[in-house]
Amino acid sequence: MDSSVSLYTQLKAAQPFFVMAGPNVIESEEHVMKMAKHIKAITTKVGVPLIFKSSFDKANRTSSKSFRGPGIAEGLKILEKVKVAYDLPIVTDVHESSQCEAVGKVADVIQIPAFLCRQTDLLVAAAKTGKIINIKKGQFCAPNVMVNSAEKVRGAGNQNVMVCERGTMFGYNDLIVDPRNLEWMREANCPVVADITHSLQQPAGQKLDGGGVASGGFRELIPCIARTSVAVGVDGIFMEVHDDPLSAPCDGPTQWPLRHLEELLQELVAIAKVSKGKQQFAIDLTPFRD
Repeated sequence: MDSSVSLYTQLKAAQPFFVMAGPNVIESEEHVMKMAKHIKAITTKVGVPLIFKSSFDKANRTSSKSFRGPGIAEGLKILEKVKVAYDLPIVTDVHESSQCEAVGKVADVIQIPAFLCRQTDLLVAAAKTGKIINIKKGQFCAPNVMVNSAEKVRGAGNQNVMVCERGTMFGYNDLIVDPRNLEWMREANCPVVADITHSLQQPAGQKLDGGGVASGGFRELIPCIARTSVAVGVDGIFMEVHDDPLSAPCDGPTQWPLRHLEELLQELVAIAKVSKGKQQFAIDLTPFRD
């Protein structure tokens, strides 16, 4: 718990923001190690704290035929190697309460998927590991729902919680990012993270040649959502990054190319520094709400 409190304190104090980044899913040990090495080099150069992200099992894929990853046992071994080799904190997601104890022995941040953000038993089990809990807001949820989700974690004895915006359903097969959520989610009284890649998914919006559907997305709009998020003043950025998104086994349409990561982060840091400077002189709008 002490190490989690220390990391949580560092993340809350990160200027101008921290980054959670990595490939969507573990494709191989070699690939994950390569990605961790390059992403760490870039974030160190830019000057933002990094939590390395990758998933051992994508249990909520659109199709049962989709690539899911190596599974919990092998996946955690690989993530632990990344952690030791590059001295990086790790974030990965859980889908079942039974996974939390094992994941908590490796991960520094346990992520609750958006579809599961209200699952009390899962939130409590994750909280009891003592690790930092990052809860993604469900695509179907209003921002104030995250107040209750965060309280479930705190009620289980864990104060180290974050909430994450990842878009809101906009009809079928589309998401929209409402920047107001980034402000309203502060009612959860914890760091607010913006997922700038999943927010641009088109759930089940891509037809496959052999029949069926997969998730599509708008990779080209990632900088737009990222700029908006840091201008609003989020505490952290979550983004999936890949060295070859076009060949990624899943979520390729919303993974940011590794070759463009440094350029994007440099721009976001510049925007955030200017924005946070202006926020010191922000007008109190409370009197105008009635």
